[in-house]
Amino acid sequence: MKATYWVCVLLAGTLAACTPSPKQDTNNPNNEPMELNDFTTIKLLPPDTACTAPLMQAALHRQTHRDMTGPNLSLQQLSDILWMANGVNRPDGKRTVPSALALYPLTAYAVMENGIYRYDPAAHELQPVLAGDHRTLTGLQDFVYTAPLNLVFVADYRRYEGDRPVPAERHLYLAALDAGHCTQNVYLYCAAHGLKAVVRAGAKEAALLEALGLNDGHHQFIVAQTVGK
Repeated sequence: MKATYWVCVLLAGTLAACTPSPKQDTNNPNNEPMELNDFTTIKLLPPDTACTAPLMQAALHRQTHRDMTGPNLSLQQLSDILWMANGVNRPDGKRTVPSALALYPLTAYAVMENGIYRYDPAAHELQPVLAGDHRTLTGLQDFVYTAPLNLVFVADYRRYEGDRPVPAERHLYLAALDAGHCTQNVYLYCAAHGLKAVVRAGAKEAALLEALGLNDGHHQFIVAQTVGK
């Protein structure tokens, strides 16, 4: 009986230590805001995969926010978010998110105050695409323009033209399904780490694709997601 009691106490302590709260990361020295002075390749940090919150607790705290401004994210937070959104988690190159037919048509772009970056999952780095503050292209609401991070997910429909071609009328459906997995991963990360997030279907799509050099008829904006504090 005593043994059972102590097992229960230890389990309760472990779960309590992993319970998320909105202020959980405030005093973490690894979460100092980034200084985006130079527009160069950002070598992201390895994802912090240590237990921070039970999955069910993260789901409990998941919600949408539109009142985010504040400082930039830390390098660790940015690194973890991109990895959760579309990162590689296995030696064979497969991702943290599923993809229909394992074709991975989506590319994630990080739009921040100093420019637009393309996420390279294999290298786990952000590659500079276009310098300057282009956050106004990523949405139609004022909070988007000052938020520290806007993720943009763009589909390359040529991925569906391989050995198992997908009919054109199914392209958007499958890409949107993939984007749902990406954005929910980010939502859960933010819920577990005291960050705010919102998924948005609206953006200045034509201007955004032109700025990215992707107005070639093969690419389509699928969804955006704003993250902040």
